[in-house]
Amino acid sequence: MIIRKYISINKQKYYSEPFSIMPIRDEDKFKIMKWRNEQIYHLRQSKEITKSQQIKYFNEIINPQFNTKHPNQLLFSFFKNGIFKGYGGLVHIDWYSKNAEISFLMNTEEEKLYFEIYWTNFIFMIEELAFKNLNFKKLYVYSFNLRANLYKVLSDNNFFEEARLKAHHFHNDNFIDVLIHSKIKSYD
Repeated sequence: MIIRKYISINKQKYYSEPFSIMPIRDEDKFKIMKWRNEQIYHLRQSKEITKSQQIKYFNEIINPQFNTKHPNQLLFSFFKNGIFKGYGGLVHIDWYSKNAEISFLMNTEEEKLYFEIYWTNFIFMIEELAFKNLNFKKLYVYSFNLRANLYKVLSDNNFFEEARLKAHHFHNDNFIDVLIHSKIKSYD
């Protein structure tokens, strides 16, 4: 296993036992592709990804992020007891305004049992990166109004519904709302 490092951050690994994250591994790309294709209904992805597209995406989009001072995304592989269970990170990063969107996708087969615990621990670790190490001011989650279980997790982790974009996304022959939940760093 090759451990890659982002030059834009000092700390590469984060822990919330028994969970951890580290910079996204190339070896996880096909599991990620599988999960994205299985969960396409709630992603900003219009069609299934092929292996060649996934390879190209990693080579042309993800890999260059490691050597960029201000990348537009910082993606991590997510583990439970050292076993790969998901991936996510900070995307649509605005380095000037110190904010970013949180993205997280977990193993489809484990969603029913572990959705809340995986999301909660991922949020804990990604907040450490964003608020403590990068000194960001705000994090947000952009989501289609399809996942009530996500909104509960966000609320439980002190995110608030900042915006609701009415009839913003066309899904299954209907227009649905898009929700933006945010958390602003407190300076207590």
